[in-house]
Amino acid sequence: MFSWVKQEQGGSNKEGEMYQTVTEGLQTLYTKKLLPLEETYLFHDFHSPALEAADFQSKPMVLLVGQYSTGKTTFIRYLLEQDFPGMRIGPEPTTDGFIAVMYGENEGVVPGNALVVDPKKPFRKLNAFGNSFLNRFICSQMPNQVLQSISIIDTPGILSGEKQRISRGYDFAEVLRWFGERVDRIILLFDAHKLDISDEFSEAIKAFKGQDDKIRVVLNKADQVDTQQLMRVYGALMWSLGKVINTPEVVRVYLGSFWAKPLQNTENRRLFEAESQDLFRDIQSLPRNAALRKLNDLIKRARLAKVHAYIISYLKKEMPSLFGREKKKDELIQRLPEIYTVLQREHHISPGDFPNVTKMQDMLQHYDFSKFPSLKVKLIEKVDKMLASKIAVLMAMIREEEAKQPPAMVSGGAFEGSQDGPFGQGYGEGISAGADAEDWIVSRDKHRYDEIFYTLMPVNGKITGVNAKKEMMNSRLPNTVLGKIWKLADCDQDGMLDDEEFALAQHLIKIKLEGYELPTELPNHLVPPSHRKNPTADALYNHIED
Repeated sequence: MFSWVKQEQGGSNKEGEMYQTVTEGLQTLYTKKLLPLEETYLFHDFHSPALEAADFQSKPMVLLVGQYSTGKTTFIRYLLEQDFPGMRIGPEPTTDGFIAVMYGENEGVVPGNALVVDPKKPFRKLNAFGNSFLNRFICSQMPNQVLQSISIIDTPGILSGEKQRISRGYDFAEVLRWFGERVDRIILLFDAHKLDISDEFSEAIKAFKGQDDKIRVVLNKADQVDTQQLMRVYGALMWSLGKVINTPEVVRVYLGSFWAKPLQNTENRRLFEAESQDLFRDIQSLPRNAALRKLNDLIKRARLAKVHAYIISYLKKEMPSLFGREKKKDELIQRLPEIYTVLQREHHISPGDFPNVTKMQDMLQHYDFSKFPSLKVKLIEKVDKMLASKIAVLMAMIREEEAKQPPAMVSGGAFEGSQDGPFGQGYGEGISAGADAEDWIVSRDKHRYDEIFYTLMPVNGKITGVNAKKEMMNSRLPNTVLGKIWKLADCDQDGMLDDEEFALAQHLIKIKLEGYELPTELPNHLVPPSHRKNPTADALYNHIED
């Protein structure tokens, strides 16, 4: 078991607090330290509803967002490898609501109004968006191995052109922002033939401001274009994203065709396989990083809550006691950008920690500033203490928990066996080539390597490092790479190469020039027969040579 302080018989901090798990620690810190500050300064009215136990205890969630017919629902079916209740797939906008695909012993659908009263689900605060939203929100439950580790949120297809003017009946961008704050990964899906970012899609992406580290982009249906068109499509996508996601970092884009049908264009098959494996690894890592993500989100929330408290208390301080309140209120709202600057200097706050000034101005119109609370220093100090010391202890606990009981990676569905067998990525290629062959794969080209070897003036069947270096430098590989190849090829570590070791060095150079990575240790199937400890392998090699 884990406690706040590492002691043999449990432990507690100076305040007598003791936690068995990181999740419990996060929940207790939020309830005792941060929640009082949020409630005092109306944080929940301005920014985000209060967190509940289910928010800390829920499985990692993946949110899929994209225009209609980009393959969001098909992507979920591809991961699960089975249909889920409430699923509809078609070229038209079929998914007209939000679907939370979660694990359940019995297959079925839970409607939104029932979902938001379930204390075990992290959706209770969605009740604030009203019936128009809840009528378009369901939970699809099913017994699936993938869903034992993660939950997936499917969203309505975002409309373009005239269609986006039709009102949805609820604030779509605000709902996405709510989910964006709570999920572990946000995947934006694009179609290779549908790269335009409509106004509604642009607003949706902007709703994820502050969650940039969670965003990944998938360019789906990439097999429907050839290599030249794919390069142009990729460039156009990055240009479009650059106008919406205002960050200096390049967003990670995965290319592929995420459905279980034959590729229409196979010339980029290896690229698609590598990209899909990268995406799978990213999703599989979510359970391992879930506690760290919740900790990170709690820190971001605490910083915003502190800034919000400074803003509210400053507005209260500037209000007159009796006359001219409305006039002063209007003046303060207009001066809000200047107030931000004043608070930055006074409290040493980064500009990036402040909420959107335009949105804040609109919301402040509906409040009486004279009823705002004054600055309560003790509440601020509690949060500062939490950030300065308690969070660091939780960080150590996360590592301790991972070391003693590592979280299970996502498995089942499309994740099952994707790395095993002859269809795993890289099987039979590069350094793995010849792993299941009876002969030594280097021997297939050894006659060519021998011709070079005997021109390098071997002495007693071996060439010196100086002579080997001259030939190996012809590959134009960096010295660091050639040095690694030398260490791998010099099996007996005598500083010289015999004919087999030289052939191995040439084979490793060839592998590197073809774009594959070198191993840290030489695999058994590449060890030259004369340097093997297995006499059976030597006999087999000699028989082949004869």
